[in-house]
Amino acid sequence: MAEVFNSRSKVIVTCNRRLSPFLEQEVRELGFDIKRSFNTGVELYASVNECIKLNLNLHIASQVYYELKAFRAKDANELYRNLVQIPWEDYLPLDGYFSVTSNVHNETITTPLFANVKVKDAIVDRIKDKKGMRPNSGPDLNRAVIHLHWMEDRAEIFLDTSGETLAKHSYRKHPGKAPMLEALASATILATQWNRRSPFVNPMCGSGTLAIEAALMAQTRKPGLLRMNYSFMHFKGYDEEVFFNERRILKDITEKTNLPEIIASDISSEAIEIAKLNARTAGVEHLIKFEVCDFAETTIPVGQGVIMFNPEYGERLGTHSKLEMTYARIGDFLKKECQGYRGYVFTGNPDLAKKIGLRASRRFEFFNGKLDCRLLQYELYEGSKD
Repeated sequence: MAEVFNSRSKVIVTCNRRLSPFLEQEVRELGFDIKRSFNTGVELYASVNECIKLNLNLHIASQVYYELKAFRAKDANELYRNLVQIPWEDYLPLDGYFSVTSNVHNETITTPLFANVKVKDAIVDRIKDKKGMRPNSGPDLNRAVIHLHWMEDRAEIFLDTSGETLAKHSYRKHPGKAPMLEALASATILATQWNRRSPFVNPMCGSGTLAIEAALMAQTRKPGLLRMNYSFMHFKGYDEEVFFNERRILKDITEKTNLPEIIASDISSEAIEIAKLNARTAGVEHLIKFEVCDFAETTIPVGQGVIMFNPEYGERLGTHSKLEMTYARIGDFLKKECQGYRGYVFTGNPDLAKKIGLRASRRFEFFNGKLDCRLLQYELYEGSKD
């Protein structure tokens, strides 16, 4: 039986670019020491059982990789020779199924698919040689996943304990128009330093991702409660009691009282219906007040809180003049109706951002897909500020 569930090794937790400061914050709050942070993740030491905790708790992560071996490999043949020495029969069920993913930059490899096939061949040949059986393999990520990281002549092979990405939180069955990735939405909310007790208002909410993530955070409701299948379940040595115990802990820490007002509005009744369905799947529909209205009619609770817009960026031609007016109206609304709040606008269009007409007190850099974006923060003082 594989000892990886109880033995610590190097673990890489990945995330989308520019999210690592927020991922680092989450990992530290779980009690882990971080050895290194980089643009797309963090490095720490943990067992696979500890990786179960990471998989269930993290809002911002993409994958949790547990290192089996690091070695030098100039080309595919040397890669194969190293991989076939690993006791794969200790990690993978003989009648199981596995898939291979990779991140490869090696001058002898023109396509990562070739490297993936080499990994698969080494695993199958080893198990066939030792046990006389061969596991099945294919592209699906819903069972055991092996990950190769190969840069120049340095290769690392990992158990991908996550499988399907953690960056999607399993509630968005109805994506709506141009939705924000759940992990990105979580990171933008963390960037606001919202205290999770004051109101959170999300006009132009679209399919509701920001409001839903805010509601999950307010409840300390972790994404792991929404998902029942991970790659770690498909390796030898998995003890389901560890998983169910971790789920029980997540249920116990979920807040049921003293929850903030969360308001999500959109001018499209269809968008609000989609947002409600997604919120219902996430188990937070009862925490969000949905409104069908122009953003300027959105209810703003008295006092202080956070209001966040994620308007269109106007990538398509011919939409700019209309959007310029929208951005100017957002600025007016923030200034006149949201005093005492901290205002945020997430946009990938710096020219449109200028139309808001307010001076940003902070700018956070993000990517939405490949688009360079900013989360702009505005202090909306009560009364006039000279």
